[in-house]
Amino acid sequence: MDLLEELRWRGMFHDMMPGTDEHLRTAAPITGYIGFDPTAASLHIGNLATIMLLVHLQRAGHRPLALVGGATGMIGDPSGKSAERNLLDEAALRRNQAGIQAQLEKFLVFDDSPTGARVVNNYDWFKDFGFLQFLREVGKHLTVNYMMAKDSVKRRIGGNEDSGSEGISYTEFSYQLLQGYDFFHLYKELGTTLQMGASDQWGNITTGTELIRRMTGGEGKAYALTGQLITKADGTKYGKSETGTVWLDPTMTSPYQFYQFFLGAADADVPRLIRVFTLLTQAEIEALEAEHAQAPHLRLLQKALAKDVTIRVHSEEAFEAALAASQVLFGGGDLATLDEATLLDVFAGVPHVEISRGELADLDALTLLSTATGGAIFASKGEARKMVQNNGVKLNRQKVTLEQSATAVAPLLEKYLVAQKGKSYFLIKLV
Repeated sequence: MDLLEELRWRGMFHDMMPGTDEHLRTAAPITGYIGFDPTAASLHIGNLATIMLLVHLQRAGHRPLALVGGATGMIGDPSGKSAERNLLDEAALRRNQAGIQAQLEKFLVFDDSPTGARVVNNYDWFKDFGFLQFLREVGKHLTVNYMMAKDSVKRRIGGNEDSGSEGISYTEFSYQLLQGYDFFHLYKELGTTLQMGASDQWGNITTGTELIRRMTGGEGKAYALTGQLITKADGTKYGKSETGTVWLDPTMTSPYQFYQFFLGAADADVPRLIRVFTLLTQAEIEALEAEHAQAPHLRLLQKALAKDVTIRVHSEEAFEAALAASQVLFGGGDLATLDEATLLDVFAGVPHVEISRGELADLDALTLLSTATGGAIFASKGEARKMVQNNGVKLNRQKVTLEQSATAVAPLLEKYLVAQKGKSYFLIKLV
């Protein structure tokens, strides 16, 4: 596979240094890396786009490295930021690193072959690197003028309220020098000659190539390649749902929420997303697009995208559970098959009401659906009766009758009742 050709047709290529194309076509596998700062307990789908750069690098016959920045994560990258971010301690960073490595192992092949992936941690080479030693051996090679010319720094210098920036501390200003030294260390110790990342990392990456050139007396050659930032058709950043960031960790974003996020992709966005986030071939994607165009309402592209990514990020079982859960709202799924977390995910957007468990035994269904739930479902018992007579009311998918007791339907997980009024849902919790 030709890496650049693959990235271009997928819409993932942004820029590269002169000579990178020729370097990638060398016979021997080259080693390339991307850095991930462990400032959160999980990677998110924005990171997934850069993980896919490493995936394609490995598929093209090269060796991918993932640098988990235990040292640089203590500082914070100013790229794309308007304010200093909170710094984490070493223990928190170590926990985050372990989770991130486990996630990377789902996408890359880790073995002892020439193209086997590897995770490295820059804390290992920075922990004993003294401040004065770093200034003498590294800092002297780059001028302040060179570092200030980077866009990520220029946007933060001279911060004021009008610009929305708080300025930049020396801590974050030094970030590019530390990332540049990462590249030099990996170049010297592991023969790494390529650094990749999102387009907003161009400044930091090229600082590394320049540092390699200067610290080797002009003999060292290293290269840079960046991918496109993933944005929506309207230009806004892609990667957040109504509830926030979409994480790869199932405890932070459930498989159901994850699946729904991709299933809900706009028709204008999904052709690009399916190219970036899946490994489907060009022929397979174009065939899906043609089929989708014939019946857009079936959302075939979205379903293919959501299935592929959910399986690779979570598992086949997680996808099947998410699919079954997603069918519940449309009447095709069995409520009793849902665990509590998934049940609450499915009905997260519907009105929630609570009633006393002890009160339930003394109620008929009409009272339960009206006065006992504070009028949240039906304003009155008479209104409830009228809709029940028209067969328009269900509890846990069972039709409600006029003389029915509130206890006639067994609660889900012994504490939930799903009330359905026409096409509207309500979740009743017994407390």
